[in-house]
Amino acid sequence: MTFEEFRKTHSLLAQYSYTWAPIDKGYNNRSIYINVGDRTFLEKPVTAEMKEKFTGGKGFDLRLLWDATRPDTRWNDPENEIVISGGPCCGITQYSGSGKAICTAISPQTDIVVDSNVGGFFGPFLKFCGFDALELQGKSDREIIVLFDEAREVIEIYEAGDLPCDSHILAEALHDMLADPLNEKDKYNVSVVSAGTAADHSLIGMLNFSFYDIKRKKVRLKQAGRGGIGTVLRDKKIKAVAAHVKTIGGNRNNVVNLEAIQERGRRFNKEMRELDDKQCEMRSKGTAHLTHIMNDYDLLPVHNFKFGSHPDAYKIRGDVWKSFFTQNVPDGCWVGCNMACAKGVDNYELRTGPYKGSKVIVDGPEYETTSSLGSIAGIFNPDFTIEANFYCDTYGICTISWGTILGFVMECYENGILNEERTGGLRLNFGNADAAMELLHQVSRGEGFGLVAGQGVRKMKALFAEKGWGDAAFLQDIGMENKGLEYSQYVSKESLAQQGGYAMTNKGPQHDEAWLIFMDMVNNQIPTFEKKAEALHYFPMFRTWFGLAGFCKLPWNDVEPEDNAQTSEPAKVPEHVDNYVTIFNAVTGSSINKEEIIRMSERVYNFQRIFNIRRGYGLRKHDAQPYRACGPVTREEYESRADRYDKQLIEQVGFNPEGKTTEEKMKALRIYRENRYEQLLDAVYERRGWTKNGVPKIEHLKKLGMDLPELLEVVTPLQ
Repeated sequence: MTFEEFRKTHSLLAQYSYTWAPIDKGYNNRSIYINVGDRTFLEKPVTAEMKEKFTGGKGFDLRLLWDATRPDTRWNDPENEIVISGGPCCGITQYSGSGKAICTAISPQTDIVVDSNVGGFFGPFLKFCGFDALELQGKSDREIIVLFDEAREVIEIYEAGDLPCDSHILAEALHDMLADPLNEKDKYNVSVVSAGTAADHSLIGMLNFSFYDIKRKKVRLKQAGRGGIGTVLRDKKIKAVAAHVKTIGGNRNNVVNLEAIQERGRRFNKEMRELDDKQCEMRSKGTAHLTHIMNDYDLLPVHNFKFGSHPDAYKIRGDVWKSFFTQNVPDGCWVGCNMACAKGVDNYELRTGPYKGSKVIVDGPEYETTSSLGSIAGIFNPDFTIEANFYCDTYGICTISWGTILGFVMECYENGILNEERTGGLRLNFGNADAAMELLHQVSRGEGFGLVAGQGVRKMKALFAEKGWGDAAFLQDIGMENKGLEYSQYVSKESLAQQGGYAMTNKGPQHDEAWLIFMDMVNNQIPTFEKKAEALHYFPMFRTWFGLAGFCKLPWNDVEPEDNAQTSEPAKVPEHVDNYVTIFNAVTGSSINKEEIIRMSERVYNFQRIFNIRRGYGLRKHDAQPYRACGPVTREEYESRADRYDKQLIEQVGFNPEGKTTEEKMKALRIYRENRYEQLLDAVYERRGWTKNGVPKIEHLKKLGMDLPELLEVVTPLQ
């Protein structure tokens, strides 16, 4: 169907005409608000003060969402918003990883703000169409698509009830429809945001951002996975948001110093060509190169994070994934990315579900998906992982959350908390790939135990305890969630810093704030509480900045300059930090330094913390972690690593394990580890300028220039 044919058969519900203007130094200096309920539009100015205090990307998202919602706004209230913004550097094509956007909303899972970063082309295309951020508010009374068209300078809302819902079909249909029918390459100028049928029936729905792969001549998908933003999209009856731009390349951001960006881009591309094969192999394996490294260091989640390794892990090594991935294609999820880590499995024939027998492209799996759709459930079958990856994507549910849910459900089944009667006949024991796949399809259909699993770990813990199926304390210990968000895919038991990197996050345990396992556990570079606190200040703040400016984190440290180990702070990759300082200044005309990067992030990070407090969260008690993230919950767990734990009891705790029962040893170790985590909270809060209850101090906000009246109103009573 062409666009002209679509317009003849589908009602145009609303249209907004605007005057396109060139981007100015990375900014359009305006955002667009759309209420899909009453179908109104409003352009909002992006002021100099907003850029100074919030930078862009996640910062703009948070500011707009704060202004649009009340402290008691629920996720499915009409006033909840999905906000999308890319940041000033989003959309440049001269440096790898410059196409990222951030999506935010009040989360169905956590009841606080969730932010999720995503590749694909929509973030840059929103900017090219003329807007720094998009707010979607209200609830439509029918299924709709929202269309941005740069050439016609319009935003339109169409009725779309008969369009397919699952993302791989819907995105392909819209790329075909919106592109010039006489120009195949024009599909490259289209991007689609969508969810899928599972997002209709669960709280873990995610967003797919599409891009057209010219080499393959296929539409591909990247995901904003965490926290249920796709569920919010479908609750608003938005089937898709699409953008069609005139062109991509050149200097669309109208940067101040293009040559400076090009020079840093050439330097980085040289590193990728010369060093990637002997460092992380991103161009051939993507992030899946980490799978066997995680297993080797006892970090690979197995059986719901009970264990960190497994004898069958060789079946999911990086080389195995390489054998599935198509090689020697430009696998970037934005133009100009030489890292090319968005790997794909081409012409994969599906064995189950509604698309059985179809040959599809599967994007990934990423390293976390090799665990979440595999080892965490005791499944070491690449075919299961690839097929489940495809269905999670097209159904619109987060692979990380789904995997952690699956691990929890299977451990509950093996402990008698669940049985076939309670699961509707599914034998959900560890390793049962057929039952696991059927459960995933049930979520899409809105049937059976899939409706329960799709609520997430936190709600299942409460449900199972309420029904008397299991002990509430045990469920709390093994239920791998914090703030309502399921854990990302690393075993953190032996890294106190990583425990903090997960549980102290503003949105819930996600790897994008701090990955400190090797610094802490393997290399012992941060042995004291003071050093751990410094790392848990610097790295979350530095990583936050990527989401403000519009960058992907992977080019920062997944390839390093050859002499990086000889620098004074190799973990920070100082040459690459300097690249980002140079590029930001070259885009915007600013004169920031590396210290200002941290201050920019601190402003937004503290704003988000106070946003949580405003909603009744964001305090010390909300940074508590399940004990499974900290230590062994079960006898089996302890005894599988008895030599390690007994040695720790002697050397660290001062407890002699000789002659003691496993339960006595576990109790002594637990008291020690839980106390250590509380000490870590104290140290990190102090370093971040927060009270012992996790509240940003007024004097700290003043230093950052964030002593805004609305923030002081929230924190002053808690000082």
